[in-house]
Amino acid sequence: MQQAQQAQQEMTSVKAALLSFAMLSAIVLCGLGIYSADAANNHNAVDGYGVTASLR
Repeated sequence: MQQAQQAQQEMTSVKAALLSFAMLSAIVLCGLGIYSADAANNHNAVDGYGVTASLR
């Protein structure tokens, strides 16, 4: 009985791959959402380090 519970709780490589894919997809979608919201308001993306200021 205890072995069956351990088998259900362990992380398999398939579960880890799906979780990683879901997390990366969420990060990319959030980044695209922020970028598109800034672009829709004619707001240039600012990196905070002054690199984009030299391009203007």
